Amino acid sequence: MTSARRPILVLGVTGAGPEGVPPSLLAQIHQAELLVGGRRHLAAFPDAPGERLAITGELAPVLRRLGQAWETGERAVVLASGDPLLYGMGATLRRHFPPEALEIVPGPSAFQLAFAALGEPWHDARLLSAHGRPLAPVIAQALEASKVAILTDRRHTPAVIAQALLDAGLPGETPAAIAEELASPAQRIRRLSLQEASQSQARPLNVFLVWPERALPQPLPPGLPDHLFATTGRQITKREVRLLGLAELALGPGEALWDLGAGSGAVGIEAARSQPTARVYAVERRPRFCQHIQENLGRFPAPNLRLIQGTAPEACQDLPDPDAVFLGGSGGRLLPILAQVTQRLRPGGRLVINLATLENLATVRERLPEARVTQLQISRGAAIQGKLRLEPLNPVFMAVWRKERRSL
Repeated sequence: MTSARRPILVLGVTGAGPEGVPPSLLAQIHQAELLVGGRRHLAAFPDAPGERLAITGELAPVLRRLGQAWETGERAVVLASGDPLLYGMGATLRRHFPPEALEIVPGPSAFQLAFAALGEPWHDARLLSAHGRPLAPVIAQALEASKVAILTDRRHTPAVIAQALLDAGLPGETPAAIAEELASPAQRIRRLSLQEASQSQARPLNVFLVWPERALPQPLPPGLPDHLFATTGRQITKREVRLLGLAELALGPGEALWDLGAGSGAVGIEAARSQPTARVYAVERRPRFCQHIQENLGRFPAPNLRLIQGTAPEACQDLPDPDAVFLGGSGGRLLPILAQVTQRLRPGGRLVINLATLENLATVRERLPEARVTQLQISRGAAIQGKLRLEPLNPVFMAVWRKERRSL
């Protein structure tokens, strides 16, 4: 028995209209019994008589209907922009259908059109998308590139992306470009600086391009000696404890870290220097310690660390949700800090708490009974009359808690 299945034609079109669509493919659009696409794509083919299904925010009904069409042998055509397999609808369909269910015919991608309009080679460009995606990983990858093109959306506009790149340390004079309404009569190409782009307005359909002028700092392994940091009364997370805490935090590229009760800033500074594309927020309420952090940043530059003078958890209100949190001091506000951190920590995020007293340990155990607790008792070698003795440091309890990932 022969299967009735007929491949779904996924057609990449340039712009929003039929211009450039070969006659044979244009005929398939008009013969389609099911025509799927964005509203602007469907509007470009008003004479196609088949059933029309617009792709909006909810994809499940579209995928079900396409699956039905494939099973029954209906002629189905999906209209997409440019190359459907490059951050497009084709990639989504491929996750739900086997390759034999799809016939994909690409058109020129927005990236191709943008670089062509600028007259710029793009074989060495990094191609990214902030369309409907978290911005932090996009910024992290953009910072590592010498040439980058980014698809945008109504939330992550060129201005928003440019400001994020500036906040991450790129100079304001970094060359950039905005390519709008590509392959349409309204096409507009603008070359401008990153600072100018951060204050610009752009039409919704655009590609944002940047040519970073500086290389990122090389990641630096943590482990700076305590005596190199400015601090008060030796109030610093000791080197050995700091190294274990940083390992438990496991900060990754592009992630966000809150360093609460930052003190000297040693943990936050070392974390930021070990992951130049991460975003580190050092929160400290005491003015004198904030001065120490500024001094330490002068000694050990970390442009991706932002110092916030304020009291947690209120000072964290406008910060991005963290992937990792280090709590070195709570200022007597342990419970409200734990309440906000456990709520806002991203799924899979890590919380590391250093505790000096049994009472605070009991509070953490009551609030986070599944937290893993380790007692750290460090002794350092010290000379005495030409011999070696061990000099103990104050013991520290380290509690480590990981937020569960959401089940699919």
